[in-house]
Amino acid sequence: MDMNTIITIGRQYGSGGREIGTKLAEAYGIKCYDRDLLQLAAKESGLCEDIFNNYDEKPTNSFLYSLVMDTYLVGGYSSASFLDMPINHKVFLAQFETIKKIADQGPCVIVGRCADYALAEYKNCVSIFIHADINCRIERISKLLNLSEDKAKEVIHKTDKRRSSYYNYYSNKKWGEAKGYKLSIDSSVVGIDGTIQLIQDYINIMEKQL
Repeated sequence: MDMNTIITIGRQYGSGGREIGTKLAEAYGIKCYDRDLLQLAAKESGLCEDIFNNYDEKPTNSFLYSLVMDTYLVGGYSSASFLDMPINHKVFLAQFETIKKIADQGPCVIVGRCADYALAEYKNCVSIFIHADINCRIERISKLLNLSEDKAKEVIHKTDKRRSSYYNYYSNKKWGEAKGYKLSIDSSVVGIDGTIQLIQDYINIMEKQL
């Protein structure tokens, strides 16, 4: 199925966002980037991959957005300002640049990592947020990770809080707020396959207008 759209997926933990992204990419015959984006960013920046794993979608109170953007605009990885940056700043910047490089190569699906914010100026980018009823998410995570319902609920809340803090701190938008995305879908209502179909229908309509 031919298409020319970049799909970014923000997701509540347990909503099936990763599965949806993977199946969408398979349907279109394109690449889905999730944690493998960290490997690419590590390779491009020359930083250790373990560092990216440790800082993956984790907020930090010491982040200075203007400093990062100044570095991004001025010199890239070889600039003195980049070399002098705290490590968490370097990780965010490296991911930011890697997301743009991936998008420049053609259609793809990117899960998380503020990808929608990084690609905000790309007209062929569809930003999606997947959410779901908390009870459905608890049931999904309980089965997936073999956890009790109470433990699954705890993991869900902690993960959502981490993702929300990361996104809200590093972007100029609010995580999960519908107006910040092209589509916001409740996967517990329409299911995984129904969510995929809704996204494909939207893309079909959008591409006819480009």
